[in-house]
Amino acid sequence: MTGVLAVLLALTGTVPAVAQDNVIDEVVWVVGDEAILKSDVENERLNAQYEGRRFDGDPYCVIPEELAVQKLFLHQAEIDSIEVSDQEVLQQVETRISWLTEQIGSKEKLEEYYNKTSTQIREMLRENIRDGLTVQEMQKKIVGDIKLTPAEVRNYFSKLPQDSIPFVPTQVEVQIITREPKIKEEEIERVKKELRDFTDRINKGETTFSTLARMYSEDPGSARRGGEYGFTGRGELTPEFANVVFNLTDPKKISKVFETEYGYHIAQLIEKRGDRVSYRHILIKPRVDEKEIEAELNKLDTLANDIRKGKVTFDEAATWVSQDKDTRNNHGLLANPQTSTSRFEMQQLAGLISQEVAKTVEGMQIGEVSKPFTMINAKGKEVCAIVKLKNRIDGHKATISEDYQRLKDIVTANRSEEKLQKWIVEKQKNTYVRINPSWRKCDFKYPGWIK
Repeated sequence: MTGVLAVLLALTGTVPAVAQDNVIDEVVWVVGDEAILKSDVENERLNAQYEGRRFDGDPYCVIPEELAVQKLFLHQAEIDSIEVSDQEVLQQVETRISWLTEQIGSKEKLEEYYNKTSTQIREMLRENIRDGLTVQEMQKKIVGDIKLTPAEVRNYFSKLPQDSIPFVPTQVEVQIITREPKIKEEEIERVKKELRDFTDRINKGETTFSTLARMYSEDPGSARRGGEYGFTGRGELTPEFANVVFNLTDPKKISKVFETEYGYHIAQLIEKRGDRVSYRHILIKPRVDEKEIEAELNKLDTLANDIRKGKVTFDEAATWVSQDKDTRNNHGLLANPQTSTSRFEMQQLAGLISQEVAKTVEGMQIGEVSKPFTMINAKGKEVCAIVKLKNRIDGHKATISEDYQRLKDIVTANRSEEKLQKWIVEKQKNTYVRINPSWRKCDFKYPGWIK
C-alpha cells in the first residue's frame, strides 16, 4: 500500500474504490504524514523473536511506539539533510541476511518465514537499516559533544547504592607478535593468471564480471552482490585500492591485476558521482604453503624461548620482528577499538581480535609467553603468532581509580538519554499523531501521543 493510501485509510477509514481490491494491511498509527502499518509491527516482532529480544510490556504497544519515535527522528533528519552512505547500508544488509539465513537454516526457509522473496527481504532490510543508521546520526547531532569532569563522574557514583554499582568482568591486556608465512612466487603467478583469465572471459563476452565475482571472489561482503559496492569515498578504501578504482573511466573496461594487503584484485567501474565511485571487484587470496607456515612457527618458537630466557624482551621483539603494523609501534600491545583502551573482556578479545588469541590467553599467567599458533588476522590472512599476557584484572565492582573510563561512559550515556528523551517530548507536542482506537490501550513510555 502506498503512503498516500495508508494515510487516507487512517484518516477516513476507507480508500478509493479503485484501490480497495489491493488493501491487505492495516494502518495502526499515523505520525506526521507517515503511516505505521500492522505489517511493519509484525516484521519487527518477527525480527525480535529471532534475536531473542524480550519486551518490557505488550509488543503490540512497545513496537509501534518505537516506530513512532523513529519517525520523529527521521522527519528531523530530513529537515537537517542527514544522510548515510549506500556502502554502509549494503554491507549491513548482507551481514543481516547472512545472520538470518544461518539462524533460520536456509534461503528457502527465510523466504517462507517472511512470506517474501529474497529480493523483497533485501529491500525491506535496506529500508530498515537505512532508517536505523539515519536515526543514529540524527541522535548524535541532537546529543552533541557531552563533556564531563572527573568530579561529575565521582559525584554521580558516590550517590549510587552499593548494589547498583556495575560489575566489571575479568579483563586482560595482551601483547602480540605476528609473522606472515612467505607466499611462493609461483602461487602469486597462479592467482594473477586466474584473474587475467577472468578478464579475458569477460572481454570475450563468455560471462559477466558479476557472475565470476559470485562464483570466485574471496571477499564475502561483496561476492554475494556480484562484487558490487555502493558509492564509496576515497578515504573509505585502502590507498592501493583507491588509486585503481578512482582512476577507472570506462565501465566497459576491467582494471589490470593489482595488489592490496588483502590479496590480488581486478575491478570494474559502475558509476562516478562527484568524489564518490561505485564499483565491483574480485578478490583472490594466494594460498600459503604448509611448509612456510611450519617454518614461521619454528622461528616464533625460538623467539619465544629467547624471550623466556631474557635474551630479548617481548617489547623489543614486537617492535623489530612483528609484521602487525597496528601494534608493533606500541610494543605489540593490542588496542580495544570499542573502548579506546588496551583492556579486553574475554568475549571482546574473541570477537574483535581472534578466537585463537582468546583461547590461548585464557589459561595463561601474567607475564607468560605463549607457544606459537596460527590465526586469521583482520585482513583475512592466515598468520603465525605468539602472545604475552601483560595483565589480568579480575572481575570486580567498578571503582573510580580502576574503571574511570567505563564509569564516565555510563554517565555520558545517561546524559545522552536524558537529552534524547527531552527532545522526543518536545517533538511530540508539535507533531500530528493519530492512533487506531484498538491500538490505544497501552501504557506508553511517552504519554504525549494521545492528545
